[in-house]
Amino acid sequence: MSWLITGGAGYIGAHVVRQMITAGEEVVILDDLSFGNISTVPKGVEIVIGSITKKDIVELTLKKYKISGIVNLAGLKSVTESEVIPKKYEDINVHGVEILLEVAKRFGIEFFIQSSSAAVYGNSQHGFVSEEDELSPISKYGKTKASAESALIAAINRDILRGVSLRYFNVLGAREKALKDKSKANILPMVLENLSVNEPPKIFGDDYLTKDGTCVRDYVHVEDIARAHVLAVKELKSRTLPVAINIGTGTGYSVREVMNEILKQTSSRLEPVVVSRRTGDPAVLVAKVDLATKELGFRAQKSLSEMISSSI
Repeated sequence: MSWLITGGAGYIGAHVVRQMITAGEEVVILDDLSFGNISTVPKGVEIVIGSITKKDIVELTLKKYKISGIVNLAGLKSVTESEVIPKKYEDINVHGVEILLEVAKRFGIEFFIQSSSAAVYGNSQHGFVSEEDELSPISKYGKTKASAESALIAAINRDILRGVSLRYFNVLGAREKALKDKSKANILPMVLENLSVNEPPKIFGDDYLTKDGTCVRDYVHVEDIARAHVLAVKELKSRTLPVAINIGTGTGYSVREVMNEILKQTSSRLEPVVVSRRTGDPAVLVAKVDLATKELGFRAQKSLSEMISSSI
């Protein structure tokens, strides 16, 4: 069987593709290259250049390559940007998933893994969130991810396919330098870009009710994220999984702690500057990971230090 990896030329996608291949899975990539880079595609892997929002391209791809399962990593992911261009986020993150599921039904696709996010939880009162917690996203990005999950759940409940949404927490690190994250929406590339032009990195608010006033997040290595997909693929082939599973470490680090580690590893003497909070940032968001361990046998393996060193 073959797996279609949408967004497979992107940051997370490139890592998932490689681990899927290592696990003996056949993969085909669908990517419009708006964020992906064709140079990350391994030799011998077929890539179709196109968007998940184009039904004809999705249909032709599924027909040509006899796809049995889909791992949907295509999507937009900036909380800040989602408030500025909400329609674009709705079109890709929600309507694109609906198109994939509609076409998947017609082509008899058996399995579907959806890339989701901790942003679906919003401003949790206790900060440590489990899959049983109510979803209450506070950003447009988080709302689109929750809607995509709902679309997949509807398909699962109609026995169209077996599937799961993997809720990533904050992804860091790289398998190799050529695959490191270049997104300006994530902390590590943002800080490294500042340092490259000798500018102090920015902390968005230091008046949260946390140990040092800065947001606390669960950071997880992209290789651990990719490994979770391989484990989900293995399990879905033989049984039903819960509709959503957290993928994190279960440990929280503050933004200031992460920045201090980046500055330490880059030997930078620049001091972070505090600017206004960003809309849609909860104070604390850390995964409860019991379900991932129980259902997938997943435990994150990489430390924060390893996450940062692998991308510098």
